[in-house]
Amino acid sequence: MFQRYTCIEEGVEMGKSQVKNNIRKLRFNHDEMTQEQLAKKVGVTRQTIIAMESEKYAPSLELAFRIARIFGVPLEEVFYYTPEDE
Repeated sequence: MFQRYTCIEEGVEMGKSQVKNNIRKLRFNHDEMTQEQLAKKVGVTRQTIIAMESEKYAPSLELAFRIARIFGVPLEEVFYYTPEDE
């Protein structure tokens, strides 16, 4: 069985994403799930989860759906978009 990992290039400075999320809150409300546990469940590295929680990385649509499915909530409860002018 192969696991797919989404990675972030090291050394590339990324700005804040306009895609915001509630991942940290959802992890806490789901038996205080660790970043590592969530990463393994959705097939990415812990660093990817860290980057998403700190809003330095916006996930692919597929990864966003996988995360929402793990928490059993609609996509909009995990991720939301904030336009730049707000």
